[in-house]
Amino acid sequence: MIDMKIYSVGQINNYIKNLITQDYVLKSLTIKGEVSNCKYHSLGHIYFSLKDETGIIPAVMFKGNVPNGLKFKMTDGQMVLVTGSIGVYERDGKYQLYATSVKLEGVGDLHAEFERLKNMLNEEGLFDPDLKKPIPRYPKKVGIVTARTGAAIQDILNIARRRNPYVELFLYPAKVQGEGAADTIVKGIRKLDAMGMDTIIIGRGGGSIEDLWAFNEEKVVRAIYEAKTPIISGVGHEIDITLSDYAADLRAPTPSAACELALPDIMTTINQVRSYKNSFDNLIKSKLSVYRLKLEKNQQMLLRLNPKTKLENQIQYLSELYDRLRKNMDDRFNRYRHKFELLSVRLNGLSPSAKLIGGFGYIEKEGMPVSDVNDIKENDVIDITVSNGHISTVVKKVEGDKNEQR
Repeated sequence: MIDMKIYSVGQINNYIKNLITQDYVLKSLTIKGEVSNCKYHSLGHIYFSLKDETGIIPAVMFKGNVPNGLKFKMTDGQMVLVTGSIGVYERDGKYQLYATSVKLEGVGDLHAEFERLKNMLNEEGLFDPDLKKPIPRYPKKVGIVTARTGAAIQDILNIARRRNPYVELFLYPAKVQGEGAADTIVKGIRKLDAMGMDTIIIGRGGGSIEDLWAFNEEKVVRAIYEAKTPIISGVGHEIDITLSDYAADLRAPTPSAACELALPDIMTTINQVRSYKNSFDNLIKSKLSVYRLKLEKNQQMLLRLNPKTKLENQIQYLSELYDRLRKNMDDRFNRYRHKFELLSVRLNGLSPSAKLIGGFGYIEKEGMPVSDVNDIKENDVIDITVSNGHISTVVKKVEGDKNEQR
């Protein structure tokens, strides 16, 4: 019986892997095929398959190779040229293509032309950063060279309305792809430049290098360089670079970003100014209130210290004293007058002359008062004083109280 060596699955997979890895052809090759089952992993890797009418091969492009090896958005159905190596994924026991570069079919010549034009125009100084014109901070008129329809112009209009509805927008509807596109872009730049725009935006949405090629045309680049108006280029997506981007005074990753760079967010500025105005008004009101109180306090102090005010106060004080003195004198006078009247009544009641009223009289004999009937004799001359005069008469008869005469 012949001994048969038994291998593990891992050993066989590893053996096959070594065979493939050591194969000269499979170490570096380029495969043409149609993309299918393309999936972008959250970690940055891209998993896809290449197929043609004869078969299919799985492929993967790791995250580290994507920035330099892929210049477009890979999707199912694209015809591509994938450069890389064939290896074995031991866990699953399957071979796959490890891609380091993916290019759309036919773009090799365009990339070469791109590099040729880039070097030539750069040597002529068309990309010189010292020649870049500054972008006006607050433009009043902004020209736009792009297609009349499409996402680019709609995005620009929406952003413009939100950020600065007061700016005037002038659209030159140009072809941005295909035959004759470069000519219409050049016409648009020159037309808007002659109209005295503050800023011009050129651009379109994303696409393949063929779709964006109009913005790599030499005539377009020279028109940008020769324009007197500052130009912002917003072509394709962020990863897309065109020669127009190099020649423009400012490059934006997308048309929307170009609009944001061209137009300041005036509404935010206006709201900030309004906020500053309200704060300033409140501050002024607060300050005015404080100074008004100080002014009123100083005015009151000035009034108190003013000689005229002091004189008026003294005059008023003297007037009050005079009134009080006069009142006191009047009160005292009235009290004394009342007392005088009471004393007068009492004195009058004790006065002899007061008794003469009502038929009474005052009798005198030889200037002496007669108080006793025995002091009078017949034929004596006596004087009688009444309330309104004197009477001199001769006594004819004297009669006295009989009890007294006895």
